[in-house]
Amino acid sequence: MTPDEILKGLYDKTLVGNGPAVLELTRTGLDTGMAPETMLFDALIPSLEEVGARFERGDFFVPEMLIAGKAMSGALEILRPLLAETGAHTVGTFLMGTVKGDVHDIGKNLVNIMLEGAGFHVIDLGVQVAPEKFVAAIGEHKPDIVGFSAFLTTTMPMFKANINALRKAGLRDSVVVMVGGAPVTQEYADAVGADGYAPDASATVKRAKEFMSQRRALATA
Repeated sequence: MTPDEILKGLYDKTLVGNGPAVLELTRTGLDTGMAPETMLFDALIPSLEEVGARFERGDFFVPEMLIAGKAMSGALEILRPLLAETGAHTVGTFLMGTVKGDVHDIGKNLVNIMLEGAGFHVIDLGVQVAPEKFVAAIGEHKPDIVGFSAFLTTTMPMFKANINALRKAGLRDSVVVMVGGAPVTQEYADAVGADGYAPDASATVKRAKEFMSQRRALATA
């Protein structure tokens, strides 16, 4: 196969969520000497961006996003260590967790896959994450953005508790706070003092990229 055929195959097979084919093409690309960043930035990321665009148009739904994301995550397992060796640039670091009292993670996991697909370095703290664990992880990893996920109306008040904990630790101004989950609204995000809200995985990626552009603009101002 030519490099162009491999890239087209990676794009097409990721789009339809054919994980085994994506893995095979990734290995074929590496065996023929293709650079890992070429496969990532010229095929895998554009394909996942198309998945997001189709979701926004109503042509794709959550199941299609999930299988496409899983297909890509298989390729990322192989490419991630190679990309680290080449010093490939990441868009930013995103720390994610489902808040204390909540064990739902399907939405969070989908967001993580989409963020990774967009070039973010994602640190997932899992579910039932207490405020002090978020504080410790932010201190350790120095993320650009932290995401709080809640699926239950009863756990949404943890957003405020987490933000208060960040403020108390002197970390609030050093990180962008995004919130999301099925019952969450823009109004609620504003009320608890979050910087951003997104209703779905595709919108989260778009919003996170906007925040990173703003951070870079401030850094160079």
